[in-house]
Amino acid sequence: MSAPETDQALPLVAHLTELRDKLLRALLAILIIFIALFPFANEIYAFVSEPLRAILPEGAGMIATEVASPFLTPFKLTLVAAIFLAMPYVLYQAWSFIAPGMYRHEKRLAIPLLVSSIILFYAGAAFAYFVVFPLIFAFFTTVAPEGITIMTDINSYLDFVLKLFFAFGIAFEIPIAAVLLIAAGITTPEALISKRPYIIVGCFVFGMLLTPPDIISQSLLALPMWLLFEIGVLFGRMVQKRRPKTE
Repeated sequence: MSAPETDQALPLVAHLTELRDKLLRALLAILIIFIALFPFANEIYAFVSEPLRAILPEGAGMIATEVASPFLTPFKLTLVAAIFLAMPYVLYQAWSFIAPGMYRHEKRLAIPLLVSSIILFYAGAAFAYFVVFPLIFAFFTTVAPEGITIMTDINSYLDFVLKLFFAFGIAFEIPIAAVLLIAAGITTPEALISKRPYIIVGCFVFGMLLTPPDIISQSLLALPMWLLFEIGVLFGRMVQKRRPKTE
């Protein structure tokens, strides 16, 4: 009775062991990058906060309202930056774990999607930093009531920008989602196009929920999402045309 149970358990144990090794490698990569970046934690925070500090009125600045914030806030940012930079290697470890169970035509589709998703996430974060941040911070600093000195807490600022980095990074994954849905046969390019009005409204609702309550930042997220949706439908058509040949 015990022999069959052992034979069935061995593959599961082997898979769990392999999964543990992949997770440890990913965590080790994050730790190595974090250790390398930590001596420059203050410089990294200065870089991330530059869009706000560049437009603050004379005499205004950033403050730390908690005793440990001058240390913990750059520490948290450095850890996030380490995860951000290690993400390609982390995703590679995940890919190497699931790839043996995939068919050849699935691998041919998955590899470009994996690479594209990483590039698009980085592109979304870069778009937020170089385009969105200067515009929304300029808006916020100009609408302050008279006599109010703008002095932003460093931890509150970090939470705010990390939320926007994540929002724009996820929003830029829309082409990947569209291609996956079409490739899996869940929907078709024609079906997505027929729902375009609802998707446009959804982009603006998504932008309203994830950005500050002003039309500028909302539009800066919604319009790229709409454009990326159209790009995803375009590439989805290409995948759909190639699918019969692959099968």
